[in-house]
Amino acid sequence: MTAVIVPLFNAPREAARCLSALAATVSKRTPVVVIDDASDDPAIERLLERQPDHWYRVRNESNLGFVATVNLGMAMTGDVDVVLLNADTEVTSGWLEAIERCADHDRTIASITPLTNNGEIASIPEFCRANPWPEDAGRWARACRESGSPVYPEVPTGVGFCMYLRRACLDEIGEFDEQAFGRGYGEENDWCMRAIHAGWRHVLCDDAFVAHQGGASFGPLGLAPGGQAMETLLKRYPDYMERVSTFIEADPMSERREQIVRHYEALGAEVGDR
Repeated sequence: MTAVIVPLFNAPREAARCLSALAATVSKRTPVVVIDDASDDPAIERLLERQPDHWYRVRNESNLGFVATVNLGMAMTGDVDVVLLNADTEVTSGWLEAIERCADHDRTIASITPLTNNGEIASIPEFCRANPWPEDAGRWARACRESGSPVYPEVPTGVGFCMYLRRACLDEIGEFDEQAFGRGYGEENDWCMRAIHAGWRHVLCDDAFVAHQGGASFGPLGLAPGGQAMETLLKRYPDYMERVSTFIEADPMSERREQIVRHYEALGAEVGDR
């Protein structure tokens, strides 16, 4: 079983889109934890009241920040694996099942990131670009599923917009580092490096697609340029930049990405012929 954790702070329109898609694509057996990090927009409270009764809905009394809020969600979910889902995403049919198949493929996988329009090293059609919000996210999901067998390429870090974390790895290396990474940026990169040093792996799930709006582009590191988070990360892991640069230069997803894009275009042509 995999639990889904959605941290919220304001942005009710994006949050409503995210939660609606989530409710439509996961079963009632899937634990869902939605945590409002003390939003000051009253629309968030009204939105939470409309969510399924079997979901866990929590409101922080004060604003804890993203890292502490996510850690709270991971503590609440007990001993199951988790997916951290940003509120500015839109999941698609079969997304969670694809991630769980990927996790079952290799028990040494610590984190899994699906493909997306805006997810740095997980981006499609343009690699390491903030591609526009997709006109038809479902068509991208079909293209990922139907264009061939997944290859699950290994990556130097997961990307936090939608990220599966294996509970066994969390139990071994701990949760995100709240003290070092404060209110966010870099916490998932640090966690992934800790996992690598403990012998775990990170992969892309190339037969799943999750749309991501994104507030800004921070490049392939997932960090605010020149910020304290980057300084902390590079002090801890001097080889991090080299790992990311080597992955980008090799681009092991290149052929698979082209395969998916061709199928996406073919699906569009089928619609146009009707």
